[in-house]
Amino acid sequence: MVSADKVLKTLRLTEKSNRASSEHNQYTFEVFPDANKFQVKEAVEHVFKVTVTRVNVINVKGKPTRSRKGLPGYKSDRKKAIVTLKQGDKIEMV
Repeated sequence: MVSADKVLKTLRLTEKSNRASSEHNQYTFEVFPDANKFQVKEAVEHVFKVTVTRVNVINVKGKPTRSRKGLPGYKSDRKKAIVTLKQGDKIEMV
């Protein structure tokens, strides 16, 4: 098993992810680009002591931006995972 700090970056807290956690028992994590579904499942189960039933992984392409000088650039690409937990399990967000 790969250690959890090499798989999970942060727990994403947005309006959409907060609604999904309360209504559908789904939590959104930002993960490292080389992590796969099985590693994410093991890491979440190990760190939070919950049972994961499903993992969806999404590659998010960076958006185009402009610098202060007007030069074009891009935000970083990122990868996020939406984890569905067993009914009754919960991750406490502090």
